[in-house]
Amino acid sequence: MLVIAYLLGSIPSGVWIGKIFYKMDIREFGSGNTGTTNTFRVLGKKAGFIVLLMDMLKGTLAACQPYLFDVHINVLLIGCAAVIGHVFPIFARFRGGKAVATSAGILLAYSPIFFIVAWIIFLTSLYLSSMVSVASMVGMTLITLLSFCFHDPFLTIIALILTIFVFYRHKGNLKRIRNGNENLVHFGLVYARKKKKQKQKK
Repeated sequence: MLVIAYLLGSIPSGVWIGKIFYKMDIREFGSGNTGTTNTFRVLGKKAGFIVLLMDMLKGTLAACQPYLFDVHINVLLIGCAAVIGHVFPIFARFRGGKAVATSAGILLAYSPIFFIVAWIIFLTSLYLSSMVSVASMVGMTLITLLSFCFHDPFLTIIALILTIFVFYRHKGNLKRIRNGNENLVHFGLVYARKKKKQKQKK
């Protein structure tokens, strides 16, 4: 199951969608990342949403294996192999994404309620900050804290490990946030304030 999960996670959704339908390798554009955010940036909304769903589904399918094979093992443990595959994909020269969407997919298999809460946190943070990186890190952090508050020790441990991993993968974003030049999505309060300032200068 761990091997299958890793191979599922290794499917480079952004790379395949870009090459098959857009004749582009997204690793050569934008941030060079193969994940959802760079797909949105390079290929547009349609491709971005497709890659988002595929990356989440990888985590969900991988984590659901214990249910499918009727094996008594925590789905989060198996799902983590998909995260490793997503970040270090064997099908894309071990150069992958930042693990956020696939981690969300694992959460869907483990607890749909926590999955919905995670999305509410993510979208709220995205609206307030206009930065996917901030929304991702805040979402992972709060899910870890919530799992601790609800006395789910296994989820707390796995979520904490994934949160540390996500922060590490976003180290470049953290530097840009400190320098005030992190990429903004065309959505949310910070983006609206920036556009307003630009209009005032004109």
